Amino acid sequence: MAFHIVLVEPEIPANTGNISRTCAATGTHLHLVRPLGFDTDDRTLKRAGLDYWHSVKLDYYDSFAEVQALYAGHRFFLASTKATKRYSDFTFQDGDFFVFGKETQGLPEELLRANPDTLLRLPMSDAVRSLNLSNSVAILLYEGLRQTDFKGLT
Repeated sequence: MAFHIVLVEPEIPANTGNISRTCAATGTHLHLVRPLGFDTDDRTLKRAGLDYWHSVKLDYYDSFAEVQALYAGHRFFLASTKATKRYSDFTFQDGDFFVFGKETQGLPEELLRANPDTLLRLPMSDAVRSLNLSNSVAILLYEGLRQTDFKGLT
């Protein structure tokens, strides 16, 4: 089993490309929830992921509810600047899902309200609204990997 990254309606192809490369490097399953803000054959997306796309386990969905239904029984942690708990307040396990929203708006408010116990944030200064999406994914994913002793990685 491995960790899972879910991007809900990502907008910037370079971010998704960078995230795909991180997923390839860590054996992480990438889930993309439509609508996407780019075409999947966008050259910026492919350039950012370089030649690692063949190594990414990638699935597409029409809604986040579809992901939750398919993986019922799994744990979903939702990243939001609106969360009160820090990511370091959680203990992660192999198979967990880390969910991120679109770059301009984050996750939908109704999704945040429906999952109050699994909302987490990355601490940052008030001088910035949020971190770059691909950086946020990498920070959270590597914390999960650290907590599971980088299982399967050399």
